[in-house]
Amino acid sequence: MKFIDPRIDFAFKKIFGSEDAKDILISFLESLLGLEGERRIAELTILDPFLAPRLKELKSTVLDVRCKDHRGISYVVEMQVEKVAAMLKRIQYNSAKAYVGQIGKGEDYSKLKQVIAITITDFVLFDGFDHCVSVHESCETLTGQAHLMDILHYFVELPKFTKALDSCKDGMDQWIYFIKYAGSIEDVPPNMTAAPIRHAFEKARVANMTPDELELYDKAGIAIADARGRLDLAREEGEQKGRLAQRKESILEQMEERFGSLPEWARNKVFHADLDTLKSLNKKIIHADKLDDLF
Repeated sequence: MKFIDPRIDFAFKKIFGSEDAKDILISFLESLLGLEGERRIAELTILDPFLAPRLKELKSTVLDVRCKDHRGISYVVEMQVEKVAAMLKRIQYNSAKAYVGQIGKGEDYSKLKQVIAITITDFVLFDGFDHCVSVHESCETLTGQAHLMDILHYFVELPKFTKALDSCKDGMDQWIYFIKYAGSIEDVPPNMTAAPIRHAFEKARVANMTPDELELYDKAGIAIADARGRLDLAREEGEQKGRLAQRKESILEQMEERFGSLPEWARNKVFHADLDTLKSLNKKIIHADKLDDLF
């Protein structure tokens, strides 16, 4: 038995955003947010249901699930596989947009309901702590009391989740384990007996996917791999440029120590030099009698 990887955008949307699998999303939300008793979700409306044909036109590696429960609380659930520029600003923008979009201009503000944004990341987003799940709310700075509770942000950083399977006792741990590892295991873990999570595994079975869905899933995986490859290449090129700039600065310092203040033309020569030229200059500085000898 093989399962699709929930960390891939297409798979995440298929598992958590399908109209015929609301029990999966409800169970995940209730486990993560600790909803019990009257706070449990009695009914859920998926505002942005999973539509495979639409996904063919999407090129983004970010998909979210938007839904609203019976109390009017809106949820924005997103799987993010790569850290992108201004990501936290975009997340706050989306949650604020979901909040203000509930009423028209000049309408009664009392109609506004809470918005909870849930972002799952396949990378470490916050370096200041080690816990996997973090909740972010506005608090008064002296008392720590929270009065502005209409927009909450939950983050699940998958790399920080290190629990072994047999240690995953509660629903939240099991859901995080599912999201992180479902794509790499072959059988449903025996300790995961809750109906919604077993339904999620069934939804994730490769054997249950149509040829079109498999094609879209493969393309989504390739898109993520390509994006990570571009980031790795950009990071490597940036590091190379940084090392080259440091070498040039070192050469200039040696030249100034050897020949005193440098004319602009000499600085430009070093600034535009390639690595081989810099290596040659480094050897010549020791023996050169005057600056012109270097070039």
